[in-house]
Amino acid sequence: MRAAGQLLARAHGEVAALVREGVTTRELDRRAEEFIRDHGATPSFKGLYGFPHSCCLSPNSVVVHGFATDEPLKSGDIISVDCGVFLNGYHADSAYTYPIGEVSPEVRQLLKETEASLYKGIEQAIAGNRVGDISYAIQNYVAPKGYGVVRELVGHGVGASLHEKPEVPNYGKRGSGPLLQTGMTLAIEPMVTLGKKDVVQEKDGWTIRTRDKKPAAHFEHTVVVRKDKAEILTSFEYIEKALR
Repeated sequence: MRAAGQLLARAHGEVAALVREGVTTRELDRRAEEFIRDHGATPSFKGLYGFPHSCCLSPNSVVVHGFATDEPLKSGDIISVDCGVFLNGYHADSAYTYPIGEVSPEVRQLLKETEASLYKGIEQAIAGNRVGDISYAIQNYVAPKGYGVVRELVGHGVGASLHEKPEVPNYGKRGSGPLLQTGMTLAIEPMVTLGKKDVVQEKDGWTIRTRDKKPAAHFEHTVVVRKDKAEILTSFEYIEKALR
């Protein structure tokens, strides 16, 4: 899983190098798939439950599960890129949301705070805690700032299957839920909205967007529960290098 996480981190870096005004999400999807396959792995999402793309590419008010399209990104947009890698029998899963060109300060702040909430959740992914400690940490960080926390979509266990138990909500009570044990592998993924928390599903059966059409951000890492501090198997290092 560590190898899968590192390959996924590098695939995200390849996508990050292309993210700009005028690029289409289909181009981003194609690059991710090429890179993953060129390195002897498979995109986790492609074909899963019938999903047609290698990445979920979700612009603006789309929270998750957006389709790759030929519509160019424009200044002021944001785009969430959620991708998975299947390598040597194991999956890794991560997501990052990018600002395109001149994004409003409030949207840029949404991205910053959502990413920060991811690490607040990861801090709680230690043996002896419970899933609710992760959930509470995320909610308690973003909700007081006035953001919405999506309820219908959650993080999850990840390993030989992309989606395993336990579910990891981004809201909840401290001390509740399954006990975290050393070696458990989780995908922690805050999905946070600029407006209300309510979402709707589009007619395509996949795309989830905010009901009020306000922007949503999504950040995700695959982590291992450890005794004192969670180990993050994915990385934003290559994204950050590409964006410099």
